[in-house]
Amino acid sequence: MARQSERAAATREALLSAARDVFTTQGFNEASITEVVARAGASVGSLYHHFGGKADLYLALFEDYQSRQEARAAQAVVAARNAGGTSPSELFIAGARAYLEGCWDDRALARLFLTGGGPPGFELVARRRYRDWTRLNELLLARPDQAADEPSTEVVVMVLTSVVAEAGAEVAVSDGAERAAQVTDEVLTLVRRIAEPRP
Repeated sequence: MARQSERAAATREALLSAARDVFTTQGFNEASITEVVARAGASVGSLYHHFGGKADLYLALFEDYQSRQEARAAQAVVAARNAGGTSPSELFIAGARAYLEGCWDDRALARLFLTGGGPPGFELVARRRYRDWTRLNELLLARPDQAADEPSTEVVVMVLTSVVAEAGAEVAVSDGAERAAQVTDEVLTLVRRIAEPRP
């Protein structure tokens, strides 16, 4: 039973890896299930068993990418806290930097997911994940001492999260690591100005 479970997990990972290669080089619409299973050394039946079809395979790849990105950001926030960081804006920036660096490090998938395409309904799935991310950022940036004439935390976080997400798409299509780092630094300078409370 344990060996069967290991084989199933290995087949699933092989299919995801093959799908990554096929989707990132051909896009969702042009990608062929036949090519994915051939690259994975699997059968069409195993793909449908694990994922239900091409769209579900794409969504599984997206969930895997998003989970890694969220883990990067969370680890960066924890590291910043452990290093003595207490300012909500600095913690947000630490997480945003990790996210943007992840967009460069995993740029093939970032390009695939952040620059359009995907199966019908993908935008709704991506929007839900985006909202979840926004809610987490609201908790991070909440300020009990917020002045009455300042925008609400919800609006500030919506703007900042949108800026970082759009920057992620730009980082992913940058011409090189130097340009990606420049975009990251400049965007985070702007984010700091928006996120930090006025004196």
